[in-house]
Amino acid sequence: MSHETVYAIASGKGGVGKTTTTVNLGTALAQAGERVAIVDVDLGMANLSGFVSLTPDSTTLHDVLSGDASIDDATYRITENIVAVPSGTSLDEYADTSPEGLREVVDDLRSQFDYVFLDVGAGVSHETVLPLGLADSVLLVSTPEPAAVHDSKKTLELTERAGGEVTGLIVTRTRPDSDIAYEEIADQLGTPLLGTIPDDPAARESVYAGTPLVVYEPDGPAAVGYRQLAADLAGIDIPTPTSTPETKDDDVPPEDGDDTESEPVSDSDSDSPVSDEEADEREAAHDDVSNAITEAESDP
Repeated sequence: MSHETVYAIASGKGGVGKTTTTVNLGTALAQAGERVAIVDVDLGMANLSGFVSLTPDSTTLHDVLSGDASIDDATYRITENIVAVPSGTSLDEYADTSPEGLREVVDDLRSQFDYVFLDVGAGVSHETVLPLGLADSVLLVSTPEPAAVHDSKKTLELTERAGGEVTGLIVTRTRPDSDIAYEEIADQLGTPLLGTIPDDPAARESVYAGTPLVVYEPDGPAAVGYRQLAADLAGIDIPTPTSTPETKDDDVPPEDGDDTESEPVSDSDSDSPVSDEEADEREAAHDDVSNAITEAESDP
């Protein structure tokens, strides 16, 4: 296993696949048996809240950072081996948060999980820069577009100022017939190229299906890229799933007005395996996953 366990997934520009990368890296490692936590540290524009079905009074990272709840209260089981800590969507709650509390949150999750992925917001605000210095490693995500690469350079500089370390670059939406040399993009940024994720129509299809790409179409080029990247980061082998799950009645999104809420993981849950029955009870609604990632990753 890699000695680095807390990764900040960052980009200087929205719409480059940062949240999709976070979701699929975490899912691939969870499929390999690693315990994974995904944390939405984009406090102002929450991206991962769709991983759990939340009611307006549900506990989120906002409540934790305002001192009104513990991190366990805001930790929700997604499926086997993976949990999510969503940020809230209320501007009033956002105003009450203290980003400095993220250090304690990260330290707590580090002690409970094998890997922690911080989905960092774009921009240069304090709550955006802070996670870059808290993580063991920062992974830059960018498309080959010049504007995205330029903004990645800013993120790299912010990471250095925050005392963090960029491990390398992930280039998304690559094309085999392109004349762009992706290694040269990494060289321009002065950081290693960790991997490329091919442009894949199945990526958007998986969003609307409410299923991570590595599950939706495990043999597709983008899924293979994410699985290889996860294997390289962790230093483990991650085999391709043997089959793609068939559509079931349970996979149909709930009707409008279905306010079924995912349950938080209790203190005891964090230290012991969760049964299949409990996992089913805490399974996030697929339509919420689709909506959240679609909004976060739509082209600018």
